[in-house]
Amino acid sequence: MELLPIKRAILSVTDKSGLDEFAAFLARNGVEIVSTGGTASFLQKAGVKVLEVSDITGFPEILDGRVKTLHPFIHAGILADKDKPEHLRSLERLGVAPFDLVCVNLYNFARAAENNLPAGEAVEEIDIGGPCMMRAAAKNYHSVLVANSPALYPRIMKVLAAGAMKAPLDLRRECAAGVFAATSAYDAAIAAYLAANGGGRTK
Repeated sequence: MELLPIKRAILSVTDKSGLDEFAAFLARNGVEIVSTGGTASFLQKAGVKVLEVSDITGFPEILDGRVKTLHPFIHAGILADKDKPEHLRSLERLGVAPFDLVCVNLYNFARAAENNLPAGEAVEEIDIGGPCMMRAAAKNYHSVLVANSPALYPRIMKVLAAGAMKAPLDLRRECAAGVFAATSAYDAAIAAYLAANGGGRTK
């Protein structure tokens, strides 16, 4: 679709710069916001109404937070092609609500590497759920807008405010390209660290 109405968003970020303003803008414009633990707490303290991911999935965060968003109720909502009636029928049949906006940025692995953390500690800074959501949203840019950097928030707010909360295809495609560049660089940094440090679990 050319213009995507933004009605439901998932926000899960490490870098919370500008997030309160961005989330407040979305909430003021009727967007339902779903979020993960730390981000949800941040937004609640900022006075923004949120639903926690566990409320959607019916499953708690487990394994010290390693598993939070890896669930069909999240990924089916991100990956459904809104131009395919059969996809929408599948969501309806399963009780899954689609997402229109995915706002995610990643654990700061580069900082862990720069600080020469032992491998056993550094691997905890390897984000799994974040890249999965980012890549899913970027793949499905025809149906989802993805924001992976606070630097994008002002532009996205300006475009949505001017367009009755509808995201144009060119913006969605540009943001998707940025995601794949970011996840590629992220993976390259992890690969370089593991190659240089042997991948052991010493602390």
